[in-house]
Amino acid sequence: MKHHRGRHVDIESVAELDGHLAAGADSLKGWRLRALDLSSRSATLRETELAGATFLGCTFAPGDVDYAEDEGALVMPVIPEAPVDVYRSRLYTPEELYDDPIYARSLDAKAYAWLQQPLDADDELAITLHDHAIDSALEAWVRARRDEGTRIVGMMGGHALHRDEEAYATAARLAQHLASRHVVATGGGPGAMEAANLGAFLAGAPKTALDDALESLATVPSFRPSIRAWAQVALDVRNQVEGRPGRSLGIPTWHYGHEPPNVFAGAIAKYFRNATREAVLLEVCDGGIVFLPGAGGTVQEVFQDACENYYADISAVAPMVLVGRRYWTEELPVWPLLQALARGRAMEDHVHLVDTAEEVLEVIAAGVTG
Repeated sequence: MKHHRGRHVDIESVAELDGHLAAGADSLKGWRLRALDLSSRSATLRETELAGATFLGCTFAPGDVDYAEDEGALVMPVIPEAPVDVYRSRLYTPEELYDDPIYARSLDAKAYAWLQQPLDADDELAITLHDHAIDSALEAWVRARRDEGTRIVGMMGGHALHRDEEAYATAARLAQHLASRHVVATGGGPGAMEAANLGAFLAGAPKTALDDALESLATVPSFRPSIRAWAQVALDVRNQVEGRPGRSLGIPTWHYGHEPPNVFAGAIAKYFRNATREAVLLEVCDGGIVFLPGAGGTVQEVFQDACENYYADISAVAPMVLVGRRYWTEELPVWPLLQALARGRAMEDHVHLVDTAEEVLEVIAAGVTG
């Protein structure tokens, strides 16, 4: 598949490379060739200008790597121990991460297990290259949504929320409404994150479709003790309904690999490094962020977002909406501190404490049109 981005051309098959050269291309400057077996293309390489080309995880005949580098190409190595494609050009799909019915054999589980082992220099390089590739793919995905005139609204909340709890259904219904106008982005995991991705997946579907999905999912309320059972019932729901996966984004991390990714996000930007993932998750939410009740991770996200808004110009401040007055003032009294922090700053009029979905929708709508 070929992608044009500025002066870059991405080549992902030998046939595609041969086709471009046959059509008259005589220079690979600005080209990025991914995971190609070029061991039978020595003559082709020597007949083509290589300066400015980038070879990502390609296989060469003996001597061709040195030749390409001498000609001015950048050759990034194959890293065979990594369980993931560190040079991938697109975001993940649920089917890629859950590519085996036995979860322990899936790509998602193998990547997490690999991350738990002692890492050497090649492993660290693989992690850096992979997360950079996800960055690039996510940037392109977000740009496409913005080119459509669509804002991205984040929904953050606790991973421990069970599927059979009323708060799960409430989060899903809120996301279903939000996704009729916006893209919904989450941390991509279970609990409130899954509920939000589920609701967004069913944007535009009748209320009965969401009710039926909630009923089915409630039969396996949590990913403990069986991720396999938890994921399978969700995949069954996903396959039985016609959703709009393009309206939903998940940004999980293998740093918290014990929390499996949910399958309702249409696009999944899964990172190894959590710090990178946290920053990116907040950055893409240009339409504001809705904070559902949660614990340590959600509180971290509240104040990480608050810090960015605290120093931001008024034009860059997006709404922060905390849902649950009693929760955020009594159980975890985040709201008084957030209010005090915002006082006198550009963000002051953009932090909100609400109780209902109607209030959330009103605040987000005002922030997007304001």
